[in-house]
Amino acid sequence: MKPENYLFAESHEWANVADEGGDKVATVGISAHAVEALTDLVYMDLPDVGDTVTAGESFGEVESVKATSDMFSPVDGEIIAVNTDLPDNLETLNDDPYAAGWIIKVKLSSEDSLSKLMDFETYEKQCSE
Repeated sequence: MKPENYLFAESHEWANVADEGGDKVATVGISAHAVEALTDLVYMDLPDVGDTVTAGESFGEVESVKATSDMFSPVDGEIIAVNTDLPDNLETLNDDPYAAGWIIKVKLSSEDSLSKLMDFETYEKQCSE
């Protein structure tokens, strides 16, 4: 899993879109930059399978010793999987944010939201400013 192949939201979530059984499915997580900025993670609130998400709207929260932050969906669609192991193993986000640290999988209802996301190079530039 290479983040260079992912799309990124300004709010630091990533999406890796793939074809699964004829549907477009986005695996969604938060970037290494976001995990590093949050530091010591202590809690994560996840949505349920079957919930719908809208690009730019909150789908859960992550809490660190510094603050609680909303996680915003980068895509529109239905949640078809949730990484339920993650809240009990938050160190996974530090160790492998772009693979084992995935948070939700979303079956896209449309691909319109993808055009608003950044490629890795543009995202890295945003983070360095």
